Amino acid sequence: MARILLAGESWIVHETHQKGFDHFSSTTFDTGADAFIAAAAEQGVQVEQMYGHDVPRHFPRTVEALSAYDGVIISDIGYNSFVLTPETWKHGQRSDNSMAALADWTRQGGGLMMAGGYLSFQGIQGLANFARSPIADVLPVAMIPGDDRVEVPQGASVEVQEADHPLSSACTGAPQLLGYNQVTALADSTVVATVNGDVLLATREVGAGRSLAWTSDIGPHWCPQEFLDWQGFSTLVGAMLRWLAGERDH
Repeated sequence: MARILLAGESWIVHETHQKGFDHFSSTTFDTGADAFIAAAAEQGVQVEQMYGHDVPRHFPRTVEALSAYDGVIISDIGYNSFVLTPETWKHGQRSDNSMAALADWTRQGGGLMMAGGYLSFQGIQGLANFARSPIADVLPVAMIPGDDRVEVPQGASVEVQEADHPLSSACTGAPQLLGYNQVTALADSTVVATVNGDVLLATREVGAGRSLAWTSDIGPHWCPQEFLDWQGFSTLVGAMLRWLAGERDH
């Protein structure tokens, strides 16, 4: 069974409730990966989620540590969380660069996926900032400067572009999406599907490894409930993750 590490796709919300003269605060935790992880399990793929607040301390920082996994997904968590480790941020000490290790691991045979979101690719106000990270060299797409979000609340159709790719059939019949990160495909990548005329799903062979970009969410809000309820959702998730792990014949 392929073992996949999903980093991110969680958040903490701190709210202030103002009721006349008085106010109080509340804090909640949530994750947007539950449907994706369940779909992967249906397809026989194990996905281990590392919540965003755990990434600075616990994300693997060496090629050796990353080799415990067949694939790594980065979803809705910015570059800072990977390089501002507790040792460096709090104590001014050197620490291994997990982004550099992730790029090397991918070239040596690993499978790297980035999924879209407000803190993926460049993200809201450019805060995700992956265009300046070491993994920018191994992804199948180039990132644009600044805020790269495209909001399509009216819905945008998914179109298959590369009929012979092993992932193309899994995209056929996909429901509309509500947004994505705008990127451009690299010359040596393959654009499997588009949304609203822009890249949705792209793949690339990188050295002995492989990389995949899915520019919309893996859960709400850009990926609406209709998409998650689509009978082909688990098939698409399984196909992407098996391709990521090198199982291209499925």
